[in-house]
Formats: sequence, structure tokens, C-alpha cells
Amino acid sequence: MDHSPNLPFTPLTKPFLDLSRWTAYFREAEIPVLASTAEQLELWRANEDAVDAHSIGEGLATDPLMTLKVLRFASAHRSSRLLADAETVTAALVLMGITPFFAYFGPQPTVEERLSALPGAYGGLMRVMRRADRAARFALGFAAHRLDPDAAIIHSAALLHDFAEMLLWCHAPDLAQKVQWRLASQPGTRSVTAQKEVLNIELGDLEQSLMHAWRLPELLAHCTDDKRGNDPQVQCVRLAVRLARHTADSWENPAVPDDLREIGELLTLGPTHTLHLLRELDISDARPAAGPSKMA
Repeated sequence: MDHSPNLPFTPLTKPFLDLSRWTAYFREAEIPVLASTAEQLELWRANEDAVDAHSIGEGLATDPLMTLKVLRFASAHRSSRLLADAETVTAALVLMGITPFFAYFGPQPTVEERLSALPGAYGGLMRVMRRADRAARFALGFAAHRLDPDAAIIHSAALLHDFAEMLLWCHAPDLAQKVQWRLASQPGTRSVTAQKEVLNIELGDLEQSLMHAWRLPELLAHCTDDKRGNDPQVQCVRLAVRLARHTADSWENPAVPDDLREIGELLTLGPTHTLHLLRELDISDARPAAGPSKMA
């Protein structure tokens, strides 16, 4: 039962030698969540009759770690009688039931408590989580524009696309910082190159391995796999994640024009309409309201 928040934490300081050992480590690892999520869960718990699966699902939609935690639990406890997987938090809650959800998900361990003595690690994690939230909004907008019936799942896929990096910041902050430093000190280095040098693996491979180990829904694994090529659903996620990464600090990143061109091609939109759509989607309060309009 998930009732023991903030257990003693011993960070991982040395990388494992191969993917199987990384997978085994994270397969059973505790997943902390945002303090705001933990607080909201307690507010809901105190007034359980006033909430439903939809309202809770919407409330958890900006916390990728809690989203991962719920989907992992739902997959592990999936009834063999069910014909379909729970591919979103809301679907998982409908299958699970509200009372059983609160019974299992007791007071949650938080990333703020875990990383309280490591401000650099906390900052690194929050940067990835904010990027995931923006990517999820971009991906949902792209999917809605394409009238994709799996838009909600594509939103979840983009939100979870970088969950291995988040877990690395939570469990091995020194190694996560080494990857970050390698990228910062060697401009032009690809992320996967730095990951292999520091971790002996690519985080994308770890992500896919964990999704299969946890038996997460196949469509989620499919949409988060950048190696799937030109599949439109994969492109929605991949381009959303890429745009969120490239514009994390500024829309003046030289890679952005290529991102906009590919997004326009995916959505069959011209440059002006692509920019207009992105302005509508990028409502993050962390950046100026003008967003990408500078490039129009």
C-alpha cells in the first residue's frame, strides 16, 4: 500500500552497466510527486463524495510523475476480463473506482521533500516537468487539430515522454547533473550521446523498457517511441516535445524554424496559421504572452 511518504532516500551515484540493470532498478523504484499534487489529494480525500474520475483526472494532468504512478498501478492491477487498457488517468480512475483509488494512494512522498537539500537537482527536475506540461499542451492541440480520436492519449504520451529523465533527477541527481553539464560544456553534443557517456544507456530506451516492464498501454509506448518514424501520432508527440525543449528558454532558438516547418507539414497549415495555433497553445505563465509572435 502506498501510505509511507518521504522514506529515507539514498541516491544512486554510479551508473549501471546496461539497460537491464537500469530497468530492474527503476521498475520497483518509488515515484515521488509534486507537493501540490500531494496536497490536492488530501483535499479530495477529505471530501471524496464531491469528486469524480474526470475532475481528479483533470487535476492530475499537469503532474507527469503522478500520472505515471496511476497508470503503472492500473496496469499492474488490470483485470483479465477487461478488453482494453486504461490509457489515461481518467480511464484508470473509472476502472479503479474513487474509493479504491484513495485507499491505495495514501499520503504521497514529494519531490520537494526528497530534493530539499539538493536545489540544483530540484531545479533540474522542475525544468523537465514544466517542459513536459508544455509539450503535452502542444501535442493535445496538434491532435485536436487533426481530429485524432486518441487526442487524450497523445496528451498523456507527451506528458510522459521524458519520464525517465524525471526519475533520474529523483533517484540519481548527481548523474542527471553530469548529463546536464556534459551538454552545457560541449555545445552541439546530442542528448543521447551525453546519456550514453554518463549512463551507459539512452534514456529513451530505458523509457520503452520500463513501459513494457510495467505493461503500460501499447498505444502509450507506441506514441512515446521516437524511433517509430513517420507515424502521425508519434509525430504529434515528438514534435511537441521537441518544440517545448527548443523554446524552454526562448523562441529565438535557431532550431525553432525547422520545428515550425515540420509542425505545419503535419497539420497541413501555412506558416502564419501554424504560428497562430502555437500562440494559442503556449499559454504558460512562465513566458511572455507574445510567445512565438516575434517570429511572425
